[in-house]
Amino acid sequence: MGERVLGLAIKEHKLLVDEEEKMEVIYDRTVNGEPLPGILNDGMQRRDGMEQVTMSDRFDCDNCKESLYGRKYIQADGGEGDNPYCIPCYDSLFANTCDECKELIGHDARELFYEDRHYHEHCFRCFRCDRSLADEPFTSQDEALLCNDCYCNEFSSKCVACDKTVMPGTRKLEYGGSTWHEGCFICHSCEQPIGSKSFIPDKDEHYCVSCYEDKFTPRCTRCKKALAKGGVTYRDEPWHKECFVCTGCKVQLAGQHFTSREDNPYCLKCFGSLYSKKCEACSKPITGFGGGKYISFEERQWHQPCFTCTECSVSLVGAGFFPNGDQILCRDCNTNSNL
Repeated sequence: MGERVLGLAIKEHKLLVDEEEKMEVIYDRTVNGEPLPGILNDGMQRRDGMEQVTMSDRFDCDNCKESLYGRKYIQADGGEGDNPYCIPCYDSLFANTCDECKELIGHDARELFYEDRHYHEHCFRCFRCDRSLADEPFTSQDEALLCNDCYCNEFSSKCVACDKTVMPGTRKLEYGGSTWHEGCFICHSCEQPIGSKSFIPDKDEHYCVSCYEDKFTPRCTRCKKALAKGGVTYRDEPWHKECFVCTGCKVQLAGQHFTSREDNPYCLKCFGSLYSKKCEACSKPITGFGGGKYISFEERQWHQPCFTCTECSVSLVGAGFFPNGDQILCRDCNTNSNL
């Protein structure tokens, strides 16, 4: 990227003039190097603390040695003081070359310079639109000078929301190869600026976290709050793990066997205690869970291991048996009871 510049250095030359042929410019080396004009007649001398200069003193160009009496000249900084030069010599020795037109920048021209490059004022222009940059901010891009408008149109990105240029130096947000002004990057739902806060993309839309949860995140069937992570599904409905509990004892059911009655979940213990039939032998619930088998006869049920002869306790599973009141007997015990 180019360097943004808000100002330029301007070089000016101080031109001194002998207004009449009979006038001399007396250089007072004792007062900060400032030239003081004065008129000297033949035979007169100037005193009052300055060097004495008379009409007989020479005042020549430091380069061509021609007299400067009655001529325009410029004093250039020298090693031991300011040296006077006639205009042609000064321009040939000290004038810079314009980086644009390649011509000398004369003493009477306003000279602008940026970094190590010098320009005539009228040559310091935008590379694209030819607009003067003398009093405008500009950018240097690959050695070419561009006004602010041309630089932005050519190199700056555009906001995908408002389709306006994102000006250099302004705050912007970039995501997925697109660029936004900071104030244009807003939540699709609440339309508030997202700024540097977290957000969640959904296709071509962007949401702040709270709006996304309100709009898209599943809600627990029991507490109705959003499920930020985890949870369980029962009958195609989402639940927090801590909300999915036994209707009877309130123990969490996530990760263990459970059953339901009338759409209410129960742990096996509560379900058996509340709704299961009791074994005629041990009086414990017959749940049928875990692969357990049971025997049913008339209105009575037994766990399979509990279905034994009341007299001798032999298993009656798969064998003939004989009911005798509240008892069930094997063949042998039944025969003996009838003797």
